[in-house]
Amino acid sequence: MSSPLLDQVTSVKLKLGLLVAVSVTVASVVAAIGAGGGVPFWLSVPVTVALALGVTQLLAVGMTSPLREMTAAARRMARGDYSGRVTATSSDEVGELARAFNRMAEELAAVDRRRRELVANVSHELRTPVAALCAVLENLVDGVAEPDPVALRTALDQAERLATLASDLLDLARVDAGEAQLSTTQVPVLALLERAVAEARVAGREVRYDVRATPPALTATADPARLHQLVANLLDNASRHSPAGGVVRVAAQDTATGWRLEVTDDGPGVPASDRDRVFERFGTLAEAEGGGGTGLGLAIARWVTDLHGGTIHFVEPEAPSTGARVRVDLPHEPRQHTHVPSSTQEPVMTSPDRSPALPVPPVARVPEPAVDTLFGRFWPDTGVPGNVRAVLSCLGVGLLAGMVLPFRDFGLGTFAVLLAGGGVILGYSVYRRSPFTLACAALCVLLAATVVVRDADWIVVLCLLAGGALCVTGLVSGRTLPAFVLAGIAWPLAGLRGLPWLGRSVRGVTGQGNSAAALRTVVWSLLGVVVFGLLFASADAVFAEWAGAVVPDLQLDSFVLRAFVTVAVGGVVLAATYLALNPPRVEPGAGPARPVAHRYEWLAPVLLVDGVFLVFLGAQATVIFGGHDYLERTTGLTYAEYVHQGFGQLTVATALTLLVVWAAARKAPRETAADRAWLRGSLGLLCVLTLVVVASALYRMHVYQEAYGFTRLRVLVDVFEGWLGLLVLGVMAAGVTLRAAWLPRAALLSGTGLLLLLAALNPDAWIAQRNLDRYDETGKVDWSYLQGLSADAVPVLATLPDEVVECALTGHRPGNDDWLEWNLGRQRAEPLLREHPTDREYSDAFCAREAAG
Repeated sequence: MSSPLLDQVTSVKLKLGLLVAVSVTVASVVAAIGAGGGVPFWLSVPVTVALALGVTQLLAVGMTSPLREMTAAARRMARGDYSGRVTATSSDEVGELARAFNRMAEELAAVDRRRRELVANVSHELRTPVAALCAVLENLVDGVAEPDPVALRTALDQAERLATLASDLLDLARVDAGEAQLSTTQVPVLALLERAVAEARVAGREVRYDVRATPPALTATADPARLHQLVANLLDNASRHSPAGGVVRVAAQDTATGWRLEVTDDGPGVPASDRDRVFERFGTLAEAEGGGGTGLGLAIARWVTDLHGGTIHFVEPEAPSTGARVRVDLPHEPRQHTHVPSSTQEPVMTSPDRSPALPVPPVARVPEPAVDTLFGRFWPDTGVPGNVRAVLSCLGVGLLAGMVLPFRDFGLGTFAVLLAGGGVILGYSVYRRSPFTLACAALCVLLAATVVVRDADWIVVLCLLAGGALCVTGLVSGRTLPAFVLAGIAWPLAGLRGLPWLGRSVRGVTGQGNSAAALRTVVWSLLGVVVFGLLFASADAVFAEWAGAVVPDLQLDSFVLRAFVTVAVGGVVLAATYLALNPPRVEPGAGPARPVAHRYEWLAPVLLVDGVFLVFLGAQATVIFGGHDYLERTTGLTYAEYVHQGFGQLTVATALTLLVVWAAARKAPRETAADRAWLRGSLGLLCVLTLVVVASALYRMHVYQEAYGFTRLRVLVDVFEGWLGLLVLGVMAAGVTLRAAWLPRAALLSGTGLLLLLAALNPDAWIAQRNLDRYDETGKVDWSYLQGLSADAVPVLATLPDEVVECALTGHRPGNDDWLEWNLGRQRAEPLLREHPTDREYSDAFCAREAAG
């Protein structure tokens, strides 16, 4: 994409300075607007950086695109394709380089074309006399013909034709290579013409020659040998095309700038459309091809003319003649020079086969790998075509988010934004028909639905994070844990990797296609809705109320915040869309496993770990059978303190066990049945012991919760530990068949399923119920913690007796949500909160006495 304004700047340094100035200005203005509009820092910074990068990309791509095109064209030239051209619109050094590159490409294309034509034509010209000579000699050898003068004359004629062709080619090569230097002197023109005509008569053609010079004493400064070669070739061409008894007229005359030579014959003439082609090598006409020429005579005549700094061309014959008329204009003093290529004149080069370039069709713009050096093979820019619809769809999602999300809690509007964004992303995914990707999409919808069902922010945020992880994993169709990690990293990096694609999409908007028409339609439609909507809203109060329910309040502060949300959400969806269109290579292949040479190298560490697990389980059994008194005598800890001390470490030990199993399975050889038996036995024992550890950790957490109460973190740790137990079971199942390719995806999907199950169980309500049960049994409860639970817990807390219900419901207030904030948890809590209004000061004092008593 080229900027017309920057194209006029004639210095790359100045362009870079302008680019930096514009980017810094944009970043400063956006940051200032965000700060003035009260936009949070965590939202202002990424939006500012994204906009600055976007402006930099749009302005800088035109500066570097010729260099990238030159790189691509040079690679094609190395493969023999000289059709590549570079867009050269700028006036700076890069533009000059691009134009010089195009000229070089044209010259190389011409050289390559002439080389191929020369090989083909020389082969054709050599084949005829060689075949004839071989036939004559074969007849002589076989005795079919006698070695009489006629047969020998025929063989000699063919040999002489070969010699003439070789001599002509050598002359052309010398001229082209610049080795044919002129040796000039004063040449009597009439004498030179008569000598050339005398030699032409020896050829035995039945034509007559008419030679004239005006004035007869005309002399010219020229190379006599080269000038004789020029005249001889013109005479040979004219005599071959003249009928028997025809006249070849040779006339020379003085001119104001030099002298002119004309050779006219009585032949069929040369059509105007072919008068330039006959001067090319082997450029004979169909009528001439039967005349026995080599097709190089006129080409040599042109180069000799060029060597003297003159011109040669066919002109209309004088009436009533219809033959060919060749005119040569030569200067008084030869000026050897190189001509510029044109459609009518073949240039002289330092290469033997210089000729005018054929018209080359324009080539499509090459992909713009602006950051290929950064991403390399991990994420190449495959030249994904720009997609205006995708960009506009992402912008639409951003606008929807800007209208719906600010100043509202999670609810129906948030769910609508998530569905819209997910639909756009899935619609452009290259894996959208993959069962795994579709399963991830379905789970993402369920995870997004928690914003409508649950009010607990912590479980909603966890579900949204899990949905994001599932989204990127499905978009890249990952199969391994490293692929999952790389997919997560790729989403934010897509904002940089996708800049060239965004540039191609923006160029599509400015084109003359359906995209531009659609954009114009959207602009005019929005303008019409805004203008007439404002008029009707100012004219009718009911219409104004309806419009106010749909259109958000656009005060200055709210407008700034909504603009930042639009850019942020639209940019996130746009990055995911590019990730869907051009997923990175997250499965590069780790290579084959390299088992150790000796079994004990992996078996000994695994058996030692098994031994440590057995000792630990022995200690657990001692505590169970020895009782709490034994524990307190031995360690000085109560049982509640004892279990609290260990469940975190047991969770870490479970996770590390999975790592041990993976490493051992990768290093253990499996060639023999004994190897496989030891592998299954040792790792199977470790997995069984790990399951016992998982059960111990869950039991410890249960005991601790019964003693100290239930909290969100403790419930989450329970779920995580249970998920690790499922992974251990999966590892055991994989070990039976020694196939574990399915395990990473199963682990991801099972973890998501457990999180969904936790959300479906309403964790805040469950925690509240468990704490109330404990309150009924022990009279102990943490009222301040219960007050911090979400509206999901209100239906449970409202079942408390009237004298203490305010202790649990203090801090909860009926909401005033609109339909875009509708949420099942808050909806169920609202009537209960209206039934139990709370007095904050009274409740705090009363609850404090309850807790102390």
